[in-house]
Amino acid sequence: MTIKKYGTAEWSGGIKDGKGNISTESGALKSQPYGFNTRFEDGAGTNPEELIGAAHAGCFSMALSKILGENDMTADTIATKATVSLDKKDGGFAVTAVHLDVKMKVSGGDAGSAEEAAKTAKENCPISKLLNADISMDVKVEA
Repeated sequence: MTIKKYGTAEWSGGIKDGKGNISTESGALKSQPYGFNTRFEDGAGTNPEELIGAAHAGCFSMALSKILGENDMTADTIATKATVSLDKKDGGFAVTAVHLDVKMKVSGGDAGSAEEAAKTAKENCPISKLLNADISMDVKVEA
């Protein structure tokens, strides 16, 4: 079974003076502004790194809930913050790390079992795997 979801981005202008907007298939994000000022300064709007962080935090939390359930534990609460590091590297920028800060309250198990479940979720949630994925591309250039 393959499930496909999409996001879109539009951009016009140069790197510093340009503007763009990001949308999601579901409409949860619709034409949200992004640009140099939202990525490297404190401008209003979003940026790719915080979107990756939100996706990773959400995916991890769901995976952890599943793994806890498989081990007869229930997640009363899981609060995950995913901090994405964007660093200058090799003449450009690269996402170099993601740190997951997880606070949870669990019923039906002990702290050690819950921590093991979190480690398994970190390694196996689809967004964790994405960060090591092959990326394919199709390109069309209009004249």
